[in-house]
Amino acid sequence: MSIKDGILIINKPTGITSHNCISKLRYLLKQRKIGHCGTLDPMASGVLPIMIGSAVKASEFLVDHDKRYYAGIKLGVTTDTQDITGNIISEHNGALPSFEEFAEVAKSFQGEILQTPPMYSALKVGGVKLLNLAREGVTVEREARRVNIYSCEPSQENGEFFLDVKCSRGTYIRTLCADIGEKLGCGACMSSLVRTEVEVFRLEDAVVFDDLNDMTPEEILSHLIPTEKMFMHLPEARMDDFFDRLYHHGESIRLGKLKGIYGEVGDLFRVYDKDGFYSIGEIIERDGKKHFRQKKLFR
Repeated sequence: MSIKDGILIINKPTGITSHNCISKLRYLLKQRKIGHCGTLDPMASGVLPIMIGSAVKASEFLVDHDKRYYAGIKLGVTTDTQDITGNIISEHNGALPSFEEFAEVAKSFQGEILQTPPMYSALKVGGVKLLNLAREGVTVEREARRVNIYSCEPSQENGEFFLDVKCSRGTYIRTLCADIGEKLGCGACMSSLVRTEVEVFRLEDAVVFDDLNDMTPEEILSHLIPTEKMFMHLPEARMDDFFDRLYHHGESIRLGKLKGIYGEVGDLFRVYDKDGFYSIGEIIERDGKKHFRQKKLFR
């Protein structure tokens, strides 16, 4: 069996790590060149993009993309991890806010906000992960970071409150829940989390993880999405055979020599040859002039 290149969208269940998904696919496909993009905690479920073959090289681009989550929030309880898996720090004794009060405060977090990363996170301070420090009972100062909450839609179901959040890279949904609880004055923690979108990849397109055991390798690979799909927001670039050979071998080419490729330094392009998509190119500055070169080669 020849392994194809592409992206497999998995619906990760709760209770397992993102790496568990990778290990399972490496075993089923007998392939080592598999990675994932955008780790989901064990308590979270939903969209986990799995990169197979040359698509592994695209992981760095997907990390920066926007994401969407559906989160449950428990009012009146705070924990050390900001979710229900943690140790309880406080419990509110008074009446809890109404849904209307909750919704008003939740919507106030829409837009660009400052968010302080939680101690239980993979961020590093002095080369040490914050979560490792937290497990030792150590708390350190963390600098607040700017993140974008593009939308924060509250809802309720059977008396439970939920948030449908579309956000930028680096947003911690459990911290958002904790901050909402703090603003309400009762405290809160995240009770559940489903990632429903990672840029163009959606939950309805995902393969259920538990179904993999009943699929042949060929059936699994039939669900692969072409790598180029994650770059469709970028302009297309094509070159004649001469410049394409130079580009393919890592040469930078004066932008003025290329037809149909225009832009500013830092702009990215989908690059095609006669066989299709094969690279991401970028405009750089060299000797005071704009040049075009490959940023990532996929074959």
